[in-house]
Amino acid sequence: MTATPSLRVLFAEDNPDDAALQLRELKRAGLSVVHRVVDSRQAFEAGVREFAPDVILSDFSMPSFDGMEALRLAAELVPDTPFIFVSATLGEEYAVRALRNGATDYVLKTNLVRLPAAVERALAEAQTRRARRRTEMELEIARERLREREAGLARAQHLAKLAHVITGSGGAFKTWSETLPKLFGMEPHHVPRTTREWLDLIHPEDRERFRGACIDAGTRRLRRDVDYRMRHQSGAWMHIRQVMEPLDGDAAAGGEERWFNTLLDVTEHRQTQDRIRRLNRVHAVLSSTNSLIVRARKRDELFEEACRIAVEAGRFRMAWLGIYNRATRTVEALARHGHEEGFVDLIQLAVDGTVPEGRGLVRRALRERQPVIINDIEHDAGFRLRKEALARGYRSAAMLPLIVAAEPIGVLGLFAAEPGFFDEEEIRLLVELAGDISFALDHIEKAEKLDYLAFYDGLTGLANRTLFLEHLDQYIRSSAESGARLAVIVTDLERFRAVNDSLGRPAGDALLTQFSQRLLGGVSDGDQLSRLGADHFAIVLPSAKNALEAARLFGQLADACLARPFQVGDTELRVAAKAGVALYPEDGADGATLLRNAETALKRTKRTGDRYLFFEPAMTQRVAENLSLENRLRRALEREEFVLHYQPRVDLQTRGVAGVEALMRWQSETGLVPPAQFIPLMEETGLILEVGAWALRRAVLDHRGWLEQGIPAPRVAVNVSAVQLRQKDFVALVRSIAGQGVSPPALDLEITESMVMEDVAGNTEKLKALCALGLSIAIDDFGTGYSSLAYLAKLPVAALKIDRSFIGTMLADANTMTLVSTIVSLAHSLKLKVVAEGVESEPEAQRLRELKCDEMQGYLFSRPLPGAELVALLRAGATRP
Repeated sequence: MTATPSLRVLFAEDNPDDAALQLRELKRAGLSVVHRVVDSRQAFEAGVREFAPDVILSDFSMPSFDGMEALRLAAELVPDTPFIFVSATLGEEYAVRALRNGATDYVLKTNLVRLPAAVERALAEAQTRRARRRTEMELEIARERLREREAGLARAQHLAKLAHVITGSGGAFKTWSETLPKLFGMEPHHVPRTTREWLDLIHPEDRERFRGACIDAGTRRLRRDVDYRMRHQSGAWMHIRQVMEPLDGDAAAGGEERWFNTLLDVTEHRQTQDRIRRLNRVHAVLSSTNSLIVRARKRDELFEEACRIAVEAGRFRMAWLGIYNRATRTVEALARHGHEEGFVDLIQLAVDGTVPEGRGLVRRALRERQPVIINDIEHDAGFRLRKEALARGYRSAAMLPLIVAAEPIGVLGLFAAEPGFFDEEEIRLLVELAGDISFALDHIEKAEKLDYLAFYDGLTGLANRTLFLEHLDQYIRSSAESGARLAVIVTDLERFRAVNDSLGRPAGDALLTQFSQRLLGGVSDGDQLSRLGADHFAIVLPSAKNALEAARLFGQLADACLARPFQVGDTELRVAAKAGVALYPEDGADGATLLRNAETALKRTKRTGDRYLFFEPAMTQRVAENLSLENRLRRALEREEFVLHYQPRVDLQTRGVAGVEALMRWQSETGLVPPAQFIPLMEETGLILEVGAWALRRAVLDHRGWLEQGIPAPRVAVNVSAVQLRQKDFVALVRSIAGQGVSPPALDLEITESMVMEDVAGNTEKLKALCALGLSIAIDDFGTGYSSLAYLAKLPVAALKIDRSFIGTMLADANTMTLVSTIVSLAHSLKLKVVAEGVESEPEAQRLRELKCDEMQGYLFSRPLPGAELVALLRAGATRP
């Protein structure tokens, strides 16, 4: 493997940890780095002179040294060395100033993944500048010799492959060096006489660039240089670099404007550059692949990344990688990248005798165990997919066999866009690349076998305890970051020992295997499961939001796994299971603690006979109660036990009923249940969707019934749950329900400010759609949540309802009174109506009237009323003193 020269990096950084992070990012990108860290002016100057860095990475601001000062010193001492700012505080203004002062680039410390690419680009640009400076120095030397030794000009130009032409107005050729016709292999009398004739000899793709350079030079009367391809008399294309310089004095003296044009044959230089560029690309592939080998742990990852690296770092047009299947005697393409467009599927991958000799590149590579190269696909009549390859931009191809233990195991296929791409040195590097991939593949296969034995159960294929704890800790970290909860369940099969004793261990193993497969079918990720030993299995439920959800999910999983009998040979077995449950974070902050506590809970089930128990005994009781309540709620929905009560909303000035709010009640067997005791559970279980739709429909139908009785029915407001609002079809549902009532609808919806802020853009669109139906929207419990005034102004809201907690304390608390007054003023400034909730006394009503609050709702006027009592109230005139 070819050794890569070390990159010398000087860090101007006062934080060693930050320098270490940058160094690690460079090494992760495959760079071999030698570094020095400095944090003062003296140390920086010494580092620049003594250490001779290839690149300087500097913080922008340091306690004892300024990054701009470091940039100034670097420009004086080592002007050719790339200088990159790496800072967490570099704003756009300072970044622009730094670049203007000579910095090569800047990278934020929060985005170090960009650092390796920035460094490599800076080094490449520095190399280009040095190469250009050397070329310009050569030209300057040639011009100096021209002035000093006129007699040796022709000889010097011939040796340097130089020529010159002096042109006049209109591009006419006035004079030219005797080396000009020799340079292009033409007779002197065939030399073009004008720039227009010269243009005809230039490659068609380069003519516009040449013409533009001439026009720009003539317009601005400045030196310009341009590279283009010129046809030699032999028919070959030459690479020419032309420098156009105005001859001083001609135009100023009123004479004809003339130009001195220097032409340099850079064909060999360009060919050498192209060759070096190609070799550098292969070296980049080697370096990146070696880095990949260190970190790749799976075969698929190795193959896919190797193909990606070949295309992105090596600039190959396409790369694919396949493995030889001895059973089918074919090569199975497992990874591909680049402009592939189905080409791999067209390649003859069979390696048996069905492929004619010399036609199957894959077969030849495997049989000969040597690279098979095609350097000119366009003119290779033996390549049967020539047309398809050329259509995809392939001009060269290489098939490299992958060899492990002296046996061919696969092929790496590479396709390049240039003909003649693969020379001897490049092939040698690519053979080394194939050897590295073969080594990595052999290593991964051996490591996978060891890893499997170390982390997986050999019978069921599930993770063992060690691996499960790793997975569990990962789930815990994810839950900790998101603030979510999870449950760990340990379960075992009842009377499993009896199965082993009566039917034998093979029957027991078959039962465990079938049970594990059913468990896998019941979870979204196999990492959630483990066989801890014997008939003990562990399950992590990352989607369990609470104990009730954990119990529900386990019940569903147990039913799915155990409802059907197991078939073990000729015997049909029905088994049951017990479980212990531990919750994060209540029962433990790490995987080992949670697993241990779940096992403890499982042991208790052996004594109590319960199907499952939580580690915290009180939790089992609460879950049982909630499950019971959930079942009762489902029955209540089926039996139509839910009813709506209506609380009037009155005008503060006239005390007339301005509207009513529909409030849900549960008429259970034990009496009327207030919503606080069952609404949260319905939201948690999703029952709120059915019950909420029922409430909307009931309110619309009640309102229509009142009108049909001749009652002056006010608009009806219904509270909407966050669960309902999240549904994609919520607007369609409301449209359908509103259509069952009067037209236009007399239905209002009340939502909380926190509900809207969950998804401002999405919820705003839904609310606008509802308003377009004729509904009105009110923000309920305003002031208790968090909302942005900027968003509030954009929402299609008609009213704000001040929460009862403010109304009940405003007379005794000046700060609360100020808050209520501010809400009223804010709402009116936004042209919104204000409704005060929970008004229970006349002083409260009087103060709200003084604050110009529009409406109130509370026991001062009326408690929530059943439908019949509301009808009586409305018939009576609907006013109170």
